[in-house]
Order: sequence, then C-alpha cells, then structure tokens
Amino acid sequence: MTKSGKLYVVGIGPGSYEDMTIRAIKALEESEVIVGYTVYIDLIKEHFPDKEMLTTPMRKEQERCLLAIEEAKKGKTAAMVCSGDSGVYGMSGLILEMARSEEDLEIQIIPGVTAALSGGAVLGAPLGHDFAVISLSDLLTPMELIEDRLRASAQADMVICLYNPSSKKRADYLKRACEIVMEYKNQSTICGLVKNIGREEEVMAVMTLEELRDTQTDMFTTVYIGNSMTKMINGRMVTPRGYKNV
Repeated sequence: MTKSGKLYVVGIGPGSYEDMTIRAIKALEESEVIVGYTVYIDLIKEHFPDKEMLTTPMRKEQERCLLAIEEAKKGKTAAMVCSGDSGVYGMSGLILEMARSEEDLEIQIIPGVTAALSGGAVLGAPLGHDFAVISLSDLLTPMELIEDRLRASAQADMVICLYNPSSKKRADYLKRACEIVMEYKNQSTICGLVKNIGREEEVMAVMTLEELRDTQTDMFTTVYIGNSMTKMINGRMVTPRGYKNV
C-alpha cells in the first residue's frame, strides 16, 4: 500500500534567497526532495545542496506536478517550487486538482512574494491604489479574453500589472496591449518595467505609455501601467493612495 507523506507547494519569490520568506526556507529545509522548473531549481540549489532536485522543462507543468505528488506518496516530504507566489500563475491549483483523490496526502501551500510586489518595490510605489494583474500569455487563455480584461481594467482607471508581456513568438503582444489601453488612458500615462527582478541582471525603467508601446521586453519582465494619478517622483513610479495634503 502506498504510503503518503507531505507535499509543500512553495513560492520562492522573485529569485534571490533574501527575498524568500522564512516559512518558504523552513519548508525547503524540511523537504527531502525538491521539484521544479529547471530555471527555478537553478536559483535555489546552492542554498539547499543536500536535497534531491528533480526538474522538468518549460510547458511540462502536469508532469512536474505528478512527479512531486508521486515523491510525496512514497512517504517523503517533497516540495514543488514556483517563482513568485505558488498561487499566482503558480502550481498550487494544479497540484490540488491532480491530487484530489489523494486524501491521505498532506498538502501545504506556502505563499511567496509575487513579481507584481517585488517589481513594484524596485520601481517605487506603483501599486498604491487598486490594480489588476493580467498575463499576456495566450497559451491557456484566449487572446480575445485577455483583450477584454485589458479594456475593462483600463476603462476603470486601474493600475495594470502585466506578466509575460512578450516572448519570441509573441513579440508584438505588449505593443498591442498598450494600444488597447490607450483607447482609455492618455499616452503620457506613467509606466514602468523591471527585468530579472531580484537577480544580478535586474534593470528598471520608468517611461510614458507611448514609450512603453515600442519597448522590447521578455518573459522575465514585469510591466506596470499607471492610472490617471500615477506620477514620476525622482525617477520612481508612484501611484498615490489619495491622502490629503500629500
């Protein structure tokens, strides 16, 4: 009879050890085997050298989750690692779906600092008021629905944080998103982006929406489109909360 153990689904934050939560570190220290996407395992393996590391490449999410579940079913304490937060475009939902029949398997979801927050800290304070987080990846979501969400958020004058703004196959997606948003927001709206958050190659920039439209980004970039109150203060992106006399 299969012996069930414990499975952690761990958000490791933007990539640096210092940005991981204490709870996440303790969960990984407790784990015997750590499973994850190759890039994420490479970010943490030097800090957990005595752990068994199992990886799968991009677009192998189901195989990765099954691998973690099977390791835990052997009676081990296993961890599935996700960048940012495990529940924000992470693996916690898929793990819970795939393990629905494993009633004896203990699953704990460990939150982490998602890119919207860690990148926002680099830029300054872009998320000081209501905001929406939207992924421009159409692998799992129809582009028509993504465009509807962009229009609704822009029309409501929300700050918009964009994940997965572009890739080699989606080189023009950010430009299209900016054009949609410009139907409702001024082209001079303050925007920002951060590449490689929490890593040695980290780069940030503040610009207008018009400038953002023609800016090249990649899958490791998080983009911020301000609302009508967002401003640039000493090179930082700030969305006021609305306090009087500020």
